[in-house]
Amino acid sequence: MAKTATSGTYPSVFDFCSGRCRHNSGSVVHENAYISEFHHCFSLPSNQSVDDHTQLEARLIGVNVVIGGQGESCDLVCKSQGQSCIVNKLLVLNQCEIMKKYMSCKGGCLASVGSDQPAEVVDDAPKDLNPGTCLYTKPQSMLSCDGSHLHTQRLCPCA
Repeated sequence: MAKTATSGTYPSVFDFCSGRCRHNSGSVVHENAYISEFHHCFSLPSNQSVDDHTQLEARLIGVNVVIGGQGESCDLVCKSQGQSCIVNKLLVLNQCEIMKKYMSCKGGCLASVGSDQPAEVVDDAPKDLNPGTCLYTKPQSMLSCDGSHLHTQRLCPCA
């Protein structure tokens, strides 16, 4: 493995792995705090065959998944919990199978485009907005913690 001059040296494999954990965007939030109290990475991911749903669930360990109120952004929802929205975890929540675990999705799932997603359209929304439908956005670059819509409830990753 190539090392930059600023990467330092580690006396053991354990110390190397601990260093990776402390500097991995999947382990920390705001660059100086662990996402979860379960912060350990003593081995690299294995090549064992595990179904995709289980792998997705594992990526949510230490994340508080919260359903926001109508018209609320995830920034607002997480702040009300004394936490911050973890934008990279929106990728995990932005999937029908995961949304169905937390929301009713009685209208099914629908691919859409919007910064207010993943979300569920509220029941009292106009019929043309498909009330009860869970929405996920195809262009993942649109995923945002500050997006909101008058007729949706966001599914938010807070930590």
